[in-house]
Parts: sequence; C-alpha cells; structure tokens
Amino acid sequence: MPSHDARILRGAAIPTAVAGVLAIAISTALVGVKGLLGALFATLLVMAFFSFGQVALDRLTRNNPQLLMAAALAVYTTQILLVGIVLAVFKNTSLFDTKVFGFTLLGCALIWTGFQVRGAMKAKLYYVHTGESERKDSKSERQQ
Repeated sequence: MPSHDARILRGAAIPTAVAGVLAIAISTALVGVKGLLGALFATLLVMAFFSFGQVALDRLTRNNPQLLMAAALAVYTTQILLVGIVLAVFKNTSLFDTKVFGFTLLGCALIWTGFQVRGAMKAKLYYVHTGESERKDSKSERQQ
C-alpha cells in the first residue's frame, strides 16, 4: 500500500477508534454490558468493513488509476450493502442493545467517511498528468 493510502487509512481509523471508545464508555455507563457489546461490535464492524474497503480500492486502482471514481463508488456501495445486511441479520437479537449498535454504527461510519475524505483532500494526489510543465519547459528552451 502506498504511503499516501496508508496515511488516509490511519487518518480515518484513529478518529473512528477514538469515537468507538467514547461510544463504548458512554453506552456501558447508560445501558450496561449489552450496551458495551453493541458499541464494541459496531465499532469493530465499521473499522473492519471500511479498512478492507480502502485496501480493496488500493488494489483495484493500483494498475489502472483511471478507474478510481468508479471503483470508489463500487467499494462504498458494497460496504453500505454489507452493513445493511448485518443490520438486517441482527435486527431482533438479544445479544446486545440494538439501539446502541445502530447509533454507534452510524456515528462511526460518518466519522470514518468524513476523515477519509479529509485525508484524500489533504493528500493532493493528481491522477491526471497533462504534460503542461513539459510544454512550458520546451517553450522556454526554444525562446532562448
């Protein structure tokens, strides 16, 4: 994984983990053990799905960077569909508090997405090379 992708991954994972720890602490205090389990499962689910998505996006676009936007959309859609499937499977479970699970899942997913976008915007990676600088250099050489 290139260093800029690893930086984006770390930039999204660390705030999400911090938010997950806060959610675990708050839900444990308010709901108890079932709240702890719900928040913990939601945090781990978001971190696993979204980090695997970042790795998949890196692998899909490594040799063909022109597919970045299409691959990113496909990966994100797949992530959201998988989260929806998990929500449907655990809809009526008694293993953990489903409200805590849902709110923690939503919060962590929004935090991950926001910080992932922030990291990508700060990376300033140009995937289109126009050759503009090469043309300017050749013009300046001709003028001399």
